[in-house]
Amino acid sequence: MARRLLQPVMHGRAAWLSCGSRHSAGHTRLVLGIETSCDDTGAAVLDETGRVLGEALHSQKEIHMKAGGIIPHVAQQLHRENIQQVAEEALSASGVSVSELAAIATTVKPGLALSLGVGLQYSLQLADRYQKPFIPIHHMEAHALTIRLTEQVEFPFLVLLLSGGHCILAVARGVSDFLLLGQTIDIAPGDMLDKVARRLSLVKHPECHGMAGGKAIEHLAQNGDRQQYTFRLPMQQYRNCDFSFSGLQSLVNRAIFQKEKEEGIQEGEILSCVKDIAAAVQHVVAAHIIQRTHRAMLFCLKNSILLPKSATLVVSGGVASNQYIRKGLQALAHANGFAFLSPPPRLCTDNGVMIAWNGIERLRAGCGVLYSTDGIRYEPKRRIHYQLKSEPE
Repeated sequence: MARRLLQPVMHGRAAWLSCGSRHSAGHTRLVLGIETSCDDTGAAVLDETGRVLGEALHSQKEIHMKAGGIIPHVAQQLHRENIQQVAEEALSASGVSVSELAAIATTVKPGLALSLGVGLQYSLQLADRYQKPFIPIHHMEAHALTIRLTEQVEFPFLVLLLSGGHCILAVARGVSDFLLLGQTIDIAPGDMLDKVARRLSLVKHPECHGMAGGKAIEHLAQNGDRQQYTFRLPMQQYRNCDFSFSGLQSLVNRAIFQKEKEEGIQEGEILSCVKDIAAAVQHVVAAHIIQRTHRAMLFCLKNSILLPKSATLVVSGGVASNQYIRKGLQALAHANGFAFLSPPPRLCTDNGVMIAWNGIERLRAGCGVLYSTDGIRYEPKRRIHYQLKSEPE
């Protein structure tokens, strides 16, 4: 069964209201955020001070785990079945009616086309029915600015977005102003870790029951010896801040195949050294991310894009919850005089709160608020908005 989560959270700048609290709208503008970019159906209502008045999330995780990965048409059907109830739960918890909203914000890019289409269709119907402004949201920009909901962070800051589908380094200079420094040229770290977990058949491991691939790798790595395997760090010859994980995945797959031959077992059986492989894989992924992030830090300081006394590194996205990777990035930030910030783990994964908050940010900045919904389309592969005038060296 898929899971439905509806619970209060504590907030860095102010206490988030519990789901049972009633809200008097007054003159505060309110935004409903809707998220369906992948396999979670999320909705939340926020006011412009950042208070989360109500939220709901329907997770498809357990269903897709059984299939070994996300199946787009299954995700689409589950979004269709749950989006209305999720939105109504968030509104009910907030004590706010649609007529009281200042706008409706929805993820329109990037993501799975079939999933994005469900959220967009529902939101546009709601906006048209109640004559509300519509705010199209870039999923990765929303991840990048979530930290401003929980912490007092001023622009500009360096942001690293790590997830199952993305790996991006950028300088956030404004609500819709990003300087792109680097991105993955193939697959994302979360995707790579999930694929390695499937190749190792970790779903069958007794310690990993019910865990997603990346979480299983992290768990087993705690008791593994990473020095038993050495994998070459990707992109050493490239003097930029881009990432690459597909070649690393191939190296890992070859090592697994070789070990299976040595142990005389078939693919699908559990290797005796699985914890050592998990530790080595996690370490090289972390090292690659840390090295490229270090280059971005030096570039920003050298070119006065960030000032030494106020430089901040923000890390967000689902993979940011990996404690081994997070601790490595924290050490990197402190060694280079950067403050290190990351949203609470539950806000690092996809949710309606970050979408509503990005809507609030855009509403306050007066950018991207549409009063006509004609011609709005979802864009599955849309990159983060950016301007890049010089390449990091």
